[in-house]
Amino acid sequence: MYSADQTSNTVSVIDPATDRLLGVIPLGAPTPTALSPLYKGALLVHGLGVSPDHRTLAVVSTGSNSVTLIDTATNHVKGVVYVGRSPHEPAFTPDGEELWVTVRGEDYVSVIDPARMQEVRRVSTAAGPGMVQFRPDGRYAFVPSSFTPELDVIDVARHEVVARVVQHSPFSPNLAVSPDGEEVWFTLKDTGKVQVIAAEPPFATRAVLDTGPVTNHVAMVDNADGRFAYVSVGGVDQVKVYRRDGATPRLVTTIATGSLPHGIWPSGDSTRIYVGLENADKVQAIDTRTNRVVATIPVGQSPQAVVYVPGAVPTRTPAAGVKPLPEASPALVIGLAPPDASASSAKGSVVVRTIGLVDQLQVSFTGLEPDRVYDLVLADRPVPPYGSVQTLSTVRSDVDGRAIGQALGPIRKAFIGDGQANGEGGDRRKALLVLPSGGARSRPILVEARR
Repeated sequence: MYSADQTSNTVSVIDPATDRLLGVIPLGAPTPTALSPLYKGALLVHGLGVSPDHRTLAVVSTGSNSVTLIDTATNHVKGVVYVGRSPHEPAFTPDGEELWVTVRGEDYVSVIDPARMQEVRRVSTAAGPGMVQFRPDGRYAFVPSSFTPELDVIDVARHEVVARVVQHSPFSPNLAVSPDGEEVWFTLKDTGKVQVIAAEPPFATRAVLDTGPVTNHVAMVDNADGRFAYVSVGGVDQVKVYRRDGATPRLVTTIATGSLPHGIWPSGDSTRIYVGLENADKVQAIDTRTNRVVATIPVGQSPQAVVYVPGAVPTRTPAAGVKPLPEASPALVIGLAPPDASASSAKGSVVVRTIGLVDQLQVSFTGLEPDRVYDLVLADRPVPPYGSVQTLSTVRSDVDGRAIGQALGPIRKAFIGDGQANGEGGDRRKALLVLPSGGARSRPILVEARR
């Protein structure tokens, strides 16, 4: 079991039989190296794919425009292939002869010969291809877009787009094809939905589901209880489970997870679903018969994609080629909610991670007023007049009231104050607030939910 860790630039290797982290494969230095020329190593380790024989793991790094090929038996890097701007996700063809990589910063899929480890052709798509997955028989590839309301269907043998399906909204980062090859589910992160289409011409839309804010990834499970789809919904820290047996998908249950579930993938026998927690630096395992979390495993920082690889290691021995997870301060995760008297549906989370000599702050908000600028601030007091106000991050909400942002700096010190940072007594903890930008006299939109 592997996770792609975007902030620490590692791949975490997990033994699913024991729910134990075996170690990490370092592919690059921590994120601050992005502030200087990057001559070696991967940056923003993000996407994962595995060959049909389970012997090669493909790792896409969006910041270094690279695809790293790793031998699963030894965890050693076999080679690196460079592609176009900001690649996103890789997938091997069902016969294993080609590795397709969506180049989201441009308008094509890069087709790589994994044996020769070089790009051999490009398949033109709509701008911003988000991910590619194949029908099990290998006839069609499905590529949704992250910038254009269009999903492209590609004839794999001809390497040509043969159909264009209207997406319900422009931003799709992820999709899954059902094991029986009958339908395709793809997430719409910008509107919090999942669109379901037939995997046969004319690729008609079967359903559009309201799943929730920051709908990230989807995975399929077929077992003795039926056919299901599991959807990670980052904005509400949930995995939603849908039954796929009927004409219309039906919500079966909702599973609470840790902070910001992102990547999701089933075990080889479909008894478990694994989900990466982007803001908690962990992977959680869910039992698919009981739909309960049964294990929580620490991994590298900011896990994105996850994959489960049956038979990756030929013998039941500890994984080779990995290093211990570097010691780091646990991620500080702070929930934000409206003030007590507010009826607003807004909510948010703030995550602070130590990365080397500085800290990284990431924010995620939902339910804000659309297309408006907001400040995340530290203030002396949680209500006006706020006293001294320090702005940590400024974001603009999208048309659906969602906003994300990040910042670098000595942020933990700012949170606890100089006194506590130097070991002095006294509680100097400041108030964490979200205000309309420049609204130093406005009531807060969001405040820290718990202290």
